[in-house]
Amino acid sequence: MDEKRRRPPRPEPEAAEGQLEGRNALAEALKCGRTIDKVFIAAGDTDRALQRLAAQAREAGAVVVPVDRRKLDAMSVTHAHQGVICLAAAHAYATVDQILEEAQARGEKPLIVICDELTDPHNLGAIIRSAECAGAHGVIIPKRRSVGLTAVVAKASAGAVEYMKVARVTNITAAIEDLKKRGVWVFGTAAEGSIPMYQADLKDAAAIVIGNEGDGMSALVRRSCDVMVSIPMKGQISSLNASAAASILLYEAVRQRLG
Repeated sequence: MDEKRRRPPRPEPEAAEGQLEGRNALAEALKCGRTIDKVFIAAGDTDRALQRLAAQAREAGAVVVPVDRRKLDAMSVTHAHQGVICLAAAHAYATVDQILEEAQARGEKPLIVICDELTDPHNLGAIIRSAECAGAHGVIIPKRRSVGLTAVVAKASAGAVEYMKVARVTNITAAIEDLKKRGVWVFGTAAEGSIPMYQADLKDAAAIVIGNEGDGMSALVRRSCDVMVSIPMKGQISSLNASAAASILLYEAVRQRLG
């Protein structure tokens, strides 16, 4: 028998939950107000209708990423993507204003987690879960170089994404400066933080910044923080998983606020 005939067929790509393919699918999703997290569009395609769709997606808050058409072909399940594949968010995004309004409605000082370019959906989901359990008022993530509210994030949050406000902002540094103007103290986290976490006053309005899994906080974000705090480390390993660090600091805030 010919070897080509014996070779098993190449498996079909598996679609991500919330993946929509084709121009009509994106147009209808935008028309009905569905929250679109990211749009992958064929790089170099000058079709006006496709460019118009991309512009509408940007206006609706989606991140539009030009990619090689071969990547679209690899992602596609329908094999008829028409130059565009988009990922619908598992939940609608909130705004920073809505996060602060949530704190005001509860009669509490704001407690916010800011994630600086987290890329692991399990980390973000775990942070959202911890934030919800600790009674935080919201989580802020950047639009670029960060995982969004994907189905994997929603699953990792164990349902907390339904209750926790998540705001997605264009510029984390600008969002931090805005929070500071509104009276929120911003606490960065790093092994070489200037004070131990137990000395940080988390009873007042506070935002806790959690850095990227590999490199920690970016230099710009680090400089924007009011205070850098460290988590005491007694073992041989010098760093914690991002979601574990967030949980520890959130519950230190809870301890202080309970008095």
